[in-house]
Amino acid sequence: MKKLSQKIIKLLTKKKLKISFAESCTGGLLSNTITSIKGSSKIFTLGLVTYSDESKIKLLKVPKDIIKKYGAVSQETCLAMLNNLNKIGKTNIAVSITGIAGPRPKGATKKKPVGLVYIGIKKANKIKVDKYLFKNKGRSYIQKAAVNKSLKMILSILK
Repeated sequence: MKKLSQKIIKLLTKKKLKISFAESCTGGLLSNTITSIKGSSKIFTLGLVTYSDESKIKLLKVPKDIIKKYGAVSQETCLAMLNNLNKIGKTNIAVSITGIAGPRPKGATKKKPVGLVYIGIKKANKIKVDKYLFKNKGRSYIQKAAVNKSLKMILSILK
Protein backbone atom coordinates (compact mmCIF):
# COMPACT_ATOMS: atom_id res chain seq x y z
CA MET A 1 0.00 0.00 0.00
CA LYS A 2 2.93 2.30 0.69
CA LYS A 3 4.17 2.23 -2.93
CA LEU A 4 0.66 2.89 -4.26
CA SER A 5 0.29 5.81 -1.85
CA GLN A 6 3.65 7.26 -2.90
CA LYS A 7 2.66 7.02 -6.59
CA ILE A 8 -0.67 8.72 -5.89
CA ILE A 9 0.97 11.55 -3.95
CA LYS A 10 3.52 12.09 -6.75
CA LEU A 11 0.81 12.16 -9.43
CA LEU A 12 -1.51 14.44 -7.45
CA THR A 13 1.38 16.81 -6.65
CA LYS A 14 2.52 16.87 -10.29
CA LYS A 15 -1.03 17.56 -11.51
CA LYS A 16 -1.65 20.03 -8.65
CA LEU A 17 -4.75 18.16 -7.50
CA LYS A 18 -6.26 17.80 -4.02
CA ILE A 19 -8.06 14.78 -2.56
CA SER A 20 -10.55 14.14 0.27
CA PHE A 21 -12.01 10.99 1.83
CA ALA A 22 -15.23 9.97 3.59
CA GLU A 23 -14.73 6.64 5.30
CA SER A 24 -17.05 4.37 7.21
CA CYS A 25 -15.97 0.73 7.58
CA THR A 26 -12.28 1.57 7.09
CA GLY A 27 -12.35 3.89 10.10
CA GLY A 28 -9.77 6.36 8.76
CA LEU A 29 -7.32 3.75 7.46
CA LEU A 30 -7.33 5.25 3.96
CA SER A 31 -6.60 8.71 5.36
CA ASN A 32 -3.86 7.25 7.56
CA THR A 33 -2.33 5.36 4.63
CA ILE A 34 -2.02 8.58 2.60
CA THR A 35 -0.99 10.89 5.44
CA SER A 36 1.75 8.53 6.62
CA ILE A 37 3.65 9.37 3.41
CA LYS A 38 5.94 12.39 3.14
CA GLY A 39 4.44 15.10 0.92
CA SER A 40 0.82 14.21 1.64
CA SER A 41 0.11 17.66 3.08
CA LYS A 42 0.38 19.08 -0.45
CA ILE A 43 -2.49 16.94 -1.75
CA PHE A 44 -4.65 15.79 1.18
CA THR A 45 -7.35 18.19 2.34
CA LEU A 46 -9.95 16.35 4.35
CA GLY A 47 -10.70 12.95 5.84
CA LEU A 48 -14.01 12.26 7.54
CA VAL A 49 -14.80 9.08 9.42
CA THR A 50 -18.58 8.89 9.26
CA TYR A 51 -18.98 5.57 10.98
CA SER A 52 -22.55 5.91 12.24
CA ASP A 53 -25.70 6.57 10.27
CA GLU A 54 -26.12 9.78 12.29
CA SER A 55 -22.73 11.11 11.23
CA LYS A 56 -23.45 10.27 7.58
CA ILE A 57 -26.68 12.25 7.89
CA LYS A 58 -25.30 15.19 9.93
CA LEU A 59 -21.82 15.65 8.44
CA LEU A 60 -22.23 14.37 4.88
CA LYS A 61 -25.90 15.34 4.50
CA VAL A 62 -26.85 11.84 3.32
CA PRO A 63 -30.66 11.96 3.22
CA LYS A 64 -32.27 9.86 5.98
CA ASP A 65 -34.58 8.39 3.35
CA ILE A 66 -31.64 6.91 1.43
CA ILE A 67 -30.26 5.18 4.51
CA LYS A 68 -33.74 4.03 5.54
CA LYS A 69 -34.61 2.66 2.08
CA TYR A 70 -31.25 1.22 0.95
CA GLY A 71 -29.19 0.97 4.16
CA ALA A 72 -25.88 2.55 5.14
CA VAL A 73 -24.08 -0.10 3.10
CA SER A 74 -25.42 0.56 -0.38
CA GLN A 75 -24.48 2.08 -3.70
CA GLU A 76 -26.95 4.90 -3.05
CA THR A 77 -25.44 5.82 0.31
CA CYS A 78 -21.90 5.61 -1.06
CA LEU A 79 -22.89 7.95 -3.91
CA ALA A 80 -24.55 10.45 -1.55
CA MET A 81 -21.44 10.37 0.69
CA LEU A 82 -19.28 11.01 -2.36
CA ASN A 83 -21.30 13.88 -3.81
CA ASN A 84 -21.59 15.73 -0.52
CA LEU A 85 -17.95 15.14 0.41
CA ASN A 86 -17.02 16.74 -2.88
CA LYS A 87 -19.03 19.85 -1.91
CA ILE A 88 -17.60 19.99 1.63
CA GLY A 89 -13.99 19.24 0.72
CA LYS A 90 -13.89 21.34 -2.45
CA THR A 91 -11.25 18.98 -3.80
CA ASN A 92 -10.53 17.71 -7.31
CA ILE A 93 -10.96 14.10 -6.24
CA ALA A 94 -13.28 12.64 -3.59
CA VAL A 95 -13.42 9.05 -2.35
CA SER A 96 -16.11 7.43 -0.21
CA ILE A 97 -16.16 4.00 1.41
CA THR A 98 -18.99 2.19 3.19
CA GLY A 99 -19.24 -1.48 4.04
CA ILE A 100 -19.45 -4.30 6.55
CA ALA A 101 -16.04 -5.19 7.94
CA GLY A 102 -17.43 -7.60 10.49
CA PRO A 103 -17.59 -9.63 12.51
CA ARG A 104 -21.06 -8.03 12.91
CA PRO A 105 -23.26 -11.10 12.50
CA LYS A 106 -26.20 -8.97 13.62
CA GLY A 107 -25.66 -6.36 10.87
CA ALA A 108 -24.80 -8.80 8.12
CA THR A 109 -27.41 -10.62 6.04
CA LYS A 110 -27.39 -12.94 3.03
CA LYS A 111 -27.95 -9.91 0.79
CA LYS A 112 -25.37 -7.85 2.70
CA PRO A 113 -22.71 -10.21 4.06
CA VAL A 114 -19.57 -9.37 5.99
CA GLY A 115 -17.02 -8.20 3.40
CA LEU A 116 -19.50 -6.20 1.30
CA VAL A 117 -17.96 -2.80 0.54
CA TYR A 118 -18.91 0.05 -1.79
CA ILE A 119 -16.18 2.42 -2.91
CA GLY A 120 -16.97 5.63 -4.77
CA ILE A 121 -14.64 8.00 -6.54
CA LYS A 122 -15.35 11.34 -8.17
CA LYS A 123 -13.08 13.47 -10.33
CA ALA A 124 -14.71 16.45 -12.04
CA ASN A 125 -17.89 15.05 -13.61
CA LYS A 126 -16.61 11.47 -13.66
CA ILE A 127 -18.25 9.37 -10.95
CA LYS A 128 -17.75 5.69 -10.26
CA VAL A 129 -19.19 3.55 -7.46
CA ASP A 130 -18.05 -0.07 -7.36
CA LYS A 131 -19.31 -2.95 -5.25
CA TYR A 132 -16.86 -5.45 -3.78
CA LEU A 133 -17.23 -8.61 -1.75
CA PHE A 134 -13.99 -9.24 0.09
CA LYS A 135 -13.32 -12.60 1.71
CA ASN A 136 -14.35 -12.73 5.34
CA LYS A 137 -10.85 -13.18 6.75
CA GLY A 138 -11.51 -10.81 9.62
CA ARG A 139 -12.14 -7.13 10.16
CA SER A 140 -8.58 -5.95 9.60
CA TYR A 141 -8.25 -7.93 6.36
CA ILE A 142 -11.47 -6.42 4.94
CA GLN A 143 -10.43 -2.89 5.94
CA LYS A 144 -7.00 -3.28 4.32
CA ALA A 145 -8.50 -4.85 1.18
CA ALA A 146 -10.92 -1.92 0.87
CA VAL A 147 -8.11 0.62 1.28
CA ASN A 148 -5.94 -1.21 -1.25
CA LYS A 149 -8.81 -1.27 -3.77
CA SER A 150 -9.46 2.45 -3.11
CA LEU A 151 -5.82 3.28 -3.82
CA LYS A 152 -5.98 1.35 -7.09
CA MET A 153 -9.17 3.21 -8.07
CA ILE A 154 -7.50 6.56 -7.31
CA LEU A 155 -4.47 5.60 -9.38
CA SER A 156 -6.62 4.51 -12.32
CA ILE A 157 -8.59 7.79 -12.34
CA LEU A 158 -5.30 9.74 -12.38
CA LYS A 159 -3.88 7.99 -15.46
